Amino acid sequence: MQKAELDFSGSWKNTPAQGGRKRPAIFLFRHGQSFYNRKHYFTGWKDSKLTPLGKKQAGKIGKMLRDEKIDIAIVTSLSRSKETMAEVLKHHPECERIFTDDRMVERSYGQLSGKSHEVFVREHSEDELKEIRRSYSHVPPGGESVEMVERRVLAFIRDLLAYVKRYGVNVAISAHGNSMRPFRRYFEKMTVGQMMGIENPWDDYFKYEIK
Repeated sequence: MQKAELDFSGSWKNTPAQGGRKRPAIFLFRHGQSFYNRKHYFTGWKDSKLTPLGKKQAGKIGKMLRDEKIDIAIVTSLSRSKETMAEVLKHHPECERIFTDDRMVERSYGQLSGKSHEVFVREHSEDELKEIRRSYSHVPPGGESVEMVERRVLAFIRDLLAYVKRYGVNVAISAHGNSMRPFRRYFEKMTVGQMMGIENPWDDYFKYEIK
């Protein structure tokens, strides 16, 4: 998937929604395990579908959220995000709309996308692999640093908070491991070091109530 194919418009923010909840909430979760995840490949913007385990993990999130109310859902253009949300929304006929916003898409690994970690280590080193995966500012050839991802995620959050407060809606977001990092940093008041040290689960969610 090339950058030109991704939608960073956030056009959903101009679409009215019914909600009116006094304490609206955001439910954030990562997609289930994909085939590239299982093989330990740099995935990025590659469109890798969920494994059978990934579908079970998505189903588990759905069951955990079944007693909540979801008014709006937001996914990315990648199938693993959409497949996970589909499992969650099986319990939510009240969900009014599903929007796509690629400001929450996974980090681009550029020329490394589709390459296995094992091959990369053979050609380089474990330390270089760690640098790519855990550095805030490292930019893979033709890709993004987490710092760059954070800039687009923060723009998404600004639009999201304005939308939630305006319409009082509960929003479910099916995101990705690296796009969740700055999202959690914002709401959980993490340092950069703390953010880069977390591993986001495939089978759990985070709830943020908006005042």
